[in-house]
Amino acid sequence: MESPSPEIITLDSAFWLGIGAILALLIISAFFSGSETALTAASRGKLRALADKGSRGAALALKITRDNERLIGAVLLGNNLVNILAASLATSLFTRMFGDSGVALATLVMTLLVLVFAEVMPKTYAITNPETAAQRVAPALSLIVVLFAPLVTAIRWFVRMVLHLFGVRTDPDRSVLAVREEIMGTIELGHSEGAMQKADRDRLLGALDLKDRTVEEIMLHRSEIEMIDADSSPESILNQCLESNHTRLPVFRDNPENIIGVVHAKDLLRAVHKLKGDDDISSFSVLDVAMEPYFVPETTTLDDQMREFLRRHVHFALVVDEYGALQGLITLEDILEEIVGEIADEHDIDEETPLVRDSTGNFLVDGAMTIRDLNRETGWNLPDEDANTIAGLVIHESQSIPSVGQVFSFHGFRFEVVERQDNRITRLRIRPL
Repeated sequence: MESPSPEIITLDSAFWLGIGAILALLIISAFFSGSETALTAASRGKLRALADKGSRGAALALKITRDNERLIGAVLLGNNLVNILAASLATSLFTRMFGDSGVALATLVMTLLVLVFAEVMPKTYAITNPETAAQRVAPALSLIVVLFAPLVTAIRWFVRMVLHLFGVRTDPDRSVLAVREEIMGTIELGHSEGAMQKADRDRLLGALDLKDRTVEEIMLHRSEIEMIDADSSPESILNQCLESNHTRLPVFRDNPENIIGVVHAKDLLRAVHKLKGDDDISSFSVLDVAMEPYFVPETTTLDDQMREFLRRHVHFALVVDEYGALQGLITLEDILEEIVGEIADEHDIDEETPLVRDSTGNFLVDGAMTIRDLNRETGWNLPDEDANTIAGLVIHESQSIPSVGQVFSFHGFRFEVVERQDNRITRLRIRPL
């Protein structure tokens, strides 16, 4: 029996070596593709929790994802290197076997192999188990990032230089997506997809919005503040405190703008309880138990004000403008209501509902209702940059104080003035156009 020719043995050896090299390169390409998807899709919050529990892979994943540009650069560099090399080997192998037609055949075969086994399959697994995949690939990928760092840095510098020539400015320290906006977007997406109740969405977004809102937006206006006149008789002051639904009342003298203290009903009753007989009550002075008033600027953010309330161990502050004039008051409860919604107790007065929907689909809205609260209740998106209340929005848009019966259309809604007291719009009828 004749032995095989050396040419055929050499061809067979080269063929199988080429096939093995191509398969190895496809595996490496799959690793790079899956790693990119896993590390970009993995939740940093979950990785942090896993790292705190002692996962070394999670800690490495957090470390290498701090610089996303360098990570993506290293992954793309490695992925393109192996894909181009695999395509070149396949083209050479198929050309030797099939001649010039091998180029087209190699392109078709490698496209299918790369698409299925080096792109779709690893990325599907990575997106299904992002945190698990990220922990597994992080040790190897962290080494690759270090090895490719000099070349990736040079590429980044060259890219920025080219972009600069076209007038595009890049900020290497800028985060790809701010954490706060990412959280808010996730909450909105969860609600739109039915995974989160509206009340839960409102509470979470309300807490995140505290940094962007000021005390001016939610304060009780000065025209609605119940006050104690320091010159009133002790009996009338005591009766006013007993009949009031509030436990803290500002004390003024001569002019309601001149606030000289804040009295707590419990302190007042303790002082009165110590008196012996009606004759002693007549000599009682409310200023003996009044606390020093706490004033805050109207531009203070709700987040800062809540921190100040907690630091000072107080729940009550008077709001003033830049000239020191009284504008209103704010309590810790007001801020908490922006997160959890209206808080009512057994002493609160049953007030008229600020938002009522009639049988025709129109909404009867209290003019003092804030635009933010209306948007939260209805899911609308009325702007609140120029006004805090619905009445304020109508006045701003109409550039006048409308009369009862006047109708306006703006921002995609129809506004009709239903009630007005003096110069205040107290009731409106609103419906979307």
